[in-house]
Amino acid sequence: MRLTTEAALKIFSEGDLLDLARRADDIRKKKFGDTVTFIIDRNINYTNICVNECKFCAFFRRANQRGAYLLTHEEILRKVRETVEAGGTQLMIQGGLHPDLELEWYEQMLRLIKKNFDITIHSFTATEILHFAKRAGLSVLEVLKRLQAAGLDSLPGGGAEILVDDIRRRISPKKIMTDDWLNVMRAAHSIGMKSTATMVIGFGETLEQRLDHMKKIRDLQDETGGFRAFITWTYQPLNTALGGTKVTAQDYMRTLAMTRIFLDNVAHIQGSWVTQGERIGQLTLAFGADDLGSIMLEENVVRAAGTSFEMSTRKMVELIRAAGRIPAQRNTTYDVLKIF
Repeated sequence: MRLTTEAALKIFSEGDLLDLARRADDIRKKKFGDTVTFIIDRNINYTNICVNECKFCAFFRRANQRGAYLLTHEEILRKVRETVEAGGTQLMIQGGLHPDLELEWYEQMLRLIKKNFDITIHSFTATEILHFAKRAGLSVLEVLKRLQAAGLDSLPGGGAEILVDDIRRRISPKKIMTDDWLNVMRAAHSIGMKSTATMVIGFGETLEQRLDHMKKIRDLQDETGGFRAFITWTYQPLNTALGGTKVTAQDYMRTLAMTRIFLDNVAHIQGSWVTQGERIGQLTLAFGADDLGSIMLEENVVRAAGTSFEMSTRKMVELIRAAGRIPAQRNTTYDVLKIF
């Protein structure tokens, strides 16, 4: 029987942490056995210029601010070439909401990449897609179809943070609201474009609000089946206008286990070494995670907030093996490319 939000809230708030871990791990094991996957990709942030100016973001700059930048197509292609040469199979291209770029700039970039390289483009958050649509005077669906035709393969789940408008108005009042994010994903799924979903915890939200976020993802997945994976991140407060403190590792692990238990229709749950470090990342494999995300040849947003962890294929393989699991490199669609 499917877990209700009321029952979920009770075990989320009152359940023993290790009991939650065992329950989540049992679900994972039934689905995936002992295999744990990872991907080699690059996160290319094409610009840090952004009109949203979110309080929780240490990465953005105003257009006239020191350190503001916009990569040229040539610079982006150089980064893509380095990614392919390093064995990368996926690009995650994301950036700020630049006030002046037209949709054609993004289409040209996608076409140039696909013309020159055989690589999956898993790029642009829902926030960016809606921004492109408003700039172009087009519907979200029209923009997605044009980007898909130019080479966009799938959407990452960024921009979701907490899908509760009271929280969103406090931390990012200029950013898209809950229904906007969900509608972008619904539109993408309607044209066969798969995506991931994310949640960022640590904004002072309640456990009930985290579950509300999960419920919205579960409901949309019932409707479309378009989410491949769910990733929980933790807010990194350093260098941000919002400030605050990091959530504890225990809080993160409890929430991670709950995502595996509650999101019964989303196949993959990803553990985050990027915000937690490799040891907590390794522990996620006992709390329901079947995937450790990316080697990530480049990452700038979390780094700007003062958190930086390095990873290599060798280190990733050793980390997974030390947890008693079988390491496997995957692609964007979760096909296993290599077992170590």
